[in-house]
Amino acid sequence: MGQPGGEERTGELDDRADRPPPGNPRATGGAGPSGASGPAGDPGTGPARWRTGRISAVRALVRALPVLLVVGGTFYDYFTPGEFTAAPLFTAATLVAAPLYSLRGTVLTGAAAVGALILVHLRLGIVLRVDAVTEVVTVATAAVLGILINILVRRSDERLASVREIAEFAQRAVLPEPQARIDGLDVAARYEAAQADASIGGDLYAVQDTPYGVRLVVGDVRGKGMTAVAAVAVVIGAFREAAEQETTLEAVAQRLERALKREGTRRDNLDAVEGFTTAVLAEIPHGGETVRIVNRGHPPPLMLHPDGTLVPLTGGPAALPLGMSDLGSTPDRAVPARFPRGAILLLHTDGLSEARDVSGEFYDPAARLAGRVFPGPDALLNTLAVEVRKHTGGALSDDMALLAVRRG
Repeated sequence: MGQPGGEERTGELDDRADRPPPGNPRATGGAGPSGASGPAGDPGTGPARWRTGRISAVRALVRALPVLLVVGGTFYDYFTPGEFTAAPLFTAATLVAAPLYSLRGTVLTGAAAVGALILVHLRLGIVLRVDAVTEVVTVATAAVLGILINILVRRSDERLASVREIAEFAQRAVLPEPQARIDGLDVAARYEAAQADASIGGDLYAVQDTPYGVRLVVGDVRGKGMTAVAAVAVVIGAFREAAEQETTLEAVAQRLERALKREGTRRDNLDAVEGFTTAVLAEIPHGGETVRIVNRGHPPPLMLHPDGTLVPLTGGPAALPLGMSDLGSTPDRAVPARFPRGAILLLHTDGLSEARDVSGEFYDPAARLAGRVFPGPDALLNTLAVEVRKHTGGALSDDMALLAVRRG
């Protein structure tokens, strides 16, 4: 009946359910919570495995529902007195199949429902009775409606896929994936959007190899939606230009400040007055074992040493976020820190440090990562993504940008 086409359509649905958000390949698994190996969030044991098994059982039941309705309707109509009818079951079969199956599967389900009803009427010798004909017409009409619904659903899926593809291209343009290896450094980045199916928001990261060393920025733009995305584009564009031209990290920060101020004067809404961006900039000179940090009101970077020691890089004067120079200014000063071979530098937005569980407890990355060793930046970010999702119950309240660099 609907099963052959149903399997085809089901495959499409399963792919969509298991597919990571578009433009966000970093959202897939890697190292497990231990940071060693295995898929992220591996549901091999415990409650996770139970939930996965339960979801699979529900999916299988839903996929089989149109078939069960046709079979159940056939038995009901055949073994019950004539005044009882299974027409509602046959009618529901095609309508349920419409969003689940392919067009072929929906057509087969409708044909099976109408055919089963006619066969039962022939067997009972009532095929020409008025009520029997009415039932057949009703089921056939529902089948036609189910086919039309299936066509509409497929078109909607195609439009949604197109929108997601455009969002993926937009993310790649605004937040391009950094190279995995830059000047002897292993680099990994990840963006976790709080909004379902979103690829990009107000968090940002960028890595630039310059004559003065490898320069990095991670930031968080105030606000949401397209206004925040526009500000992200401004900050990243200004950073890439300034990182190549300015001789000091402090001068790079000042260029970002001026770029945001210029952007603010072009806005007519509240963001023109209250817009700002917290950011942390880092510079890793070619050779040597140091990193310089300029922090503009952002969560401090974390240095994970090869022996498991974790050091928050909190030194330096307090500074206002970018775009708030009208409220006062503190001269930017890059603070040096030791960055030995094998150590991992982690920069993140407050989507990580302010992720809460059901009781309101924050996820503390410094406390969670202290004493742990990771084979590389990818393993570290994979572990963080898994643990934060677990901590929050799978629902982030804010976007989260992560950037990790290991000196090889």
